Amino acid sequence: MGGLRSLLKEVKEANHKVIGKHVYGSLFECDPDILSDAEYLAEVATNAAKEGNMTLLDVKYWKIHPGISLVAIILESHITIHTWPEYRFATVDVYSCGERSDPVASFTYIAKALRAKSYSYDVIDRSLY
Repeated sequence: MGGLRSLLKEVKEANHKVIGKHVYGSLFECDPDILSDAEYLAEVATNAAKEGNMTLLDVKYWKIHPGISLVAIILESHITIHTWPEYRFATVDVYSCGERSDPVASFTYIAKALRAKSYSYDVIDRSLY
């Protein structure tokens, strides 16, 4: 969390034209029943937007047997979740242009909600200076 705080401080001090915080990663050993449940994943994305202080506009998903591909459009950008229940694996992408948003909080909420036994993620500054 310290990395995101320092990034936010740097963004604020630099007076960026566009603030872009991008968190993406992989979730391992998830609950396969959850990874196949589109309605539950839509609820997870909705709650992840709240956790990250983002404004949810819409959630759409597609069942790609046996997995799910989901996109949540937020005012600040997007959250995506792609699942492979047969491998107990998911990928998550949270991108936000919101000054007060916290995409790491959204990502970690999703990892917990999918009951990942482990996960990895990277944070990229996609701001325009």
